[in-house]
Amino acid sequence: SMAYDRYAAVCKPLHYTTTMTKRACTCLAIASYTFGILNASIQTGDTFSLHFCVYNVTNHFFCDIPAVRVLGCSDKRMNEMILILMSSFPIMFAFLVILISYLLIFVNILKMHSGDGYQKAFSTCASHLIAVFTFYGTVTIMYLKPSSSHSMDTDKFVSVFYTMVIPMLNPVVYSLRNKEVKNAVKRVVQRSKLCLGLVPY
Repeated sequence: SMAYDRYAAVCKPLHYTTTMTKRACTCLAIASYTFGILNASIQTGDTFSLHFCVYNVTNHFFCDIPAVRVLGCSDKRMNEMILILMSSFPIMFAFLVILISYLLIFVNILKMHSGDGYQKAFSTCASHLIAVFTFYGTVTIMYLKPSSSHSMDTDKFVSVFYTMVIPMLNPVVYSLRNKEVKNAVKRVVQRSKLCLGLVPY
């Protein structure tokens, strides 16, 4: 949804208000939530179809599917295949859509003759691409590798990125492109320097 929004803003700026209408935004949000709920329901049902042993403590900071599946005593090969299949489709599909939209954006940017246009378009896209690559990289490591190669300590470290770091970075990254926020940050830094006596009055 965000990649499509960026594509509409950079490639068709004059049509942006007619492309990204309330109806289009609502449809994109509903589609995302519907697919997310369906995917989560299938994976949760599949995980809890396993037979579990007496041991019920997960070596993780939340009940993630790979962490819960490790506790199962029954054969997990089928469950692992379902997890990889149900994870690979949304990960690859979304990543492909994002890459195609940004490829179209970069082609359009290269056609621009204004240096200011280049800078504005790249700053609009760069922050989103950084967040996307970090998110999809860590999610791919978590869900698209066989359970035999899972190390819970590594998994805990990796999952911190897509559960905490990316959601915390998103508002910071996107708001720092806003001129008012930049100016406010500069003022706060300047005041703190004055208070600490690092800058002469």
